[in-house]
Amino acid sequence: VKVRDVPPSYPQIAQAARVQGMVILEATIGADGQVLNARVLRSVPLLDQAALDAVGQWQFTPTLLNGVPVPVVMTVTVQFTLR
Repeated sequence: VKVRDVPPSYPQIAQAARVQGMVILEATIGADGQVLNARVLRSVPLLDQAALDAVGQWQFTPTLLNGVPVPVVMTVTVQFTLR
């Protein structure tokens, strides 16, 4: 369960170019619930770094296996939509 959500900052250059889209990341969540690392699975080049920066600040409740916190790998989707 995500307990800290940091929304991504929409890059100015992407806004100016009217770029929208979905960045899909694979994130490793540590036993303490911190995002240890993330990598891009589906790219929108102007938005990738903003998605990585935001997801890197997220916090999750630890995942328990037989009562012991363990790291997990999950897929995360970050949607960028212009208003």
